[in-house]
Amino acid sequence: MKKSDLLKLLDNLEFHPGKILGQNFLIDDNLLDFIIRSSNPNSGDEVLEVGPGFGVLTRKLLQTGVNLTAIEFDHRLADYLRKNITTDAFELVEADVLRVDIESLMAKKGDFKCIANLPYAVSSPFLANLISLNLPPKYMCFMLQKEVGQRLAAHVGVKNYGGLSVRVQAIYDVKILRTVPKQVFLPPPDVDSAIVQFVRKDTYPAKNEMDKLSKLVKVAFSQRRKQMFKLLANLYGKENIVKLYEVAQLNKTVRAEQLTVEEFISLSNDLTNILD
Repeated sequence: MKKSDLLKLLDNLEFHPGKILGQNFLIDDNLLDFIIRSSNPNSGDEVLEVGPGFGVLTRKLLQTGVNLTAIEFDHRLADYLRKNITTDAFELVEADVLRVDIESLMAKKGDFKCIANLPYAVSSPFLANLISLNLPPKYMCFMLQKEVGQRLAAHVGVKNYGGLSVRVQAIYDVKILRTVPKQVFLPPPDVDSAIVQFVRKDTYPAKNEMDKLSKLVKVAFSQRRKQMFKLLANLYGKENIVKLYEVAQLNKTVRAEQLTVEEFISLSNDLTNILD
C-alpha cells in the first residue's frame, strides 16, 4: 500500500493510529515482497500473523496459498479486515495476543509458521510465549525494533547478549536479514527496525526442559555483572550449585554473559540431574 493510499484510507475511516498500540503501518511494497521471499511460504502452510493492521502483508501471504490465522487487537482494524478479506483461507481473531491461548488456537493446524510486522510493545513477551509452546513455530519472520533484533541474534561476548538471546537461540537459529529505516512506516516510529528470521533447529529442548532452562537463565542474567554462582545458590541451594560447578568444570567467578547457549543448555541438564 502506497503512502497516498494509506492516507486516503485513514481519512475515509477517520482512523488515527494509536502510538500506545504500536500502530506503525508499513508503506513499502518492496519490503513486503522481501518478507514474503525470505519466508518462502508454500501453498497449504499454516501461518499465524499478529497485528495485521489493514492487511497489506496479510493479502500477500494469502496470495501464496497459505491458510492464515491473524490476531488483531484494535476493533476498528478487525472490522475493516472482516469486511475486506473474505476468503475461507483467512481466520481472524479479535483479541489481545498476550491473552490468546496460542497452543489451543493453533493445535489443530499442526506445525506452523509465524510471520508478522509485530507491534513493538508486545514483541518480547509474545516471543517468550511462542518459545514456551509444546511445539514452537517451525519458522518465524518478524519486523522488530532494531535493538530487540540485535539482542535476539546476539552471541556470547557481544554487548546485547542476554537471557532472551539464550532462550530463543536454544530453539532457533536467529539472523537479522536487514535493517529498516523509520521512513518506510506511517506514522514513522521513534526507532529503527529490523527484519529478523528464526529457523527452528532440528533438535531443541522439550517444553519441560525449556521451562527449567528459562528459570536458570533468568536468574543467571538477573544481575549480569555479578558472579553467577551466588545468584544460583540463592535459588537452588549452595550445595547443589557447588556440585553443578564441579560437574560442569566452571570457575566460581564466571558470569552469565560468558557462557554460550550450548553451555547453558548443558548446565540446565546437569542441574536437573543433581536436583533429581
